[in-house]
Amino acid sequence: MMLLAITVSFAAFAALSLAMEKHQLELHGKAAAARARPMLWRSLGWVLLGVAFGICVADHGWAAGPVLWLGAMTISGLVIAFGLYPWRPRWLMPLACVLPVLGLVAAAL
Repeated sequence: MMLLAITVSFAAFAALSLAMEKHQLELHGKAAAARARPMLWRSLGWVLLGVAFGICVADHGWAAGPVLWLGAMTISGLVIAFGLYPWRPRWLMPLACVLPVLGLVAAAL
């Protein structure tokens, strides 16, 4: 379940980063997104962070769940900030779509 929380946090941070104009321009070129799209990305990111929090609390309880949620956010944030954006920014969106599915499969096994 912890892997699922990490991958959902990764997808959440990817969505939150796409809510920023700078990162949208880096990933999609010079075409600016519609005005409603950043709000959609922002909302999706916060919902996914809430889902990751719920996964951690459901799996480990209120004593350890929030701490593990912070750890999951730290790991996924570091991967995005120091791994993907500087070196492979085009990989961000495909990974944000695929990793939560892989985390769900790993949690089911």
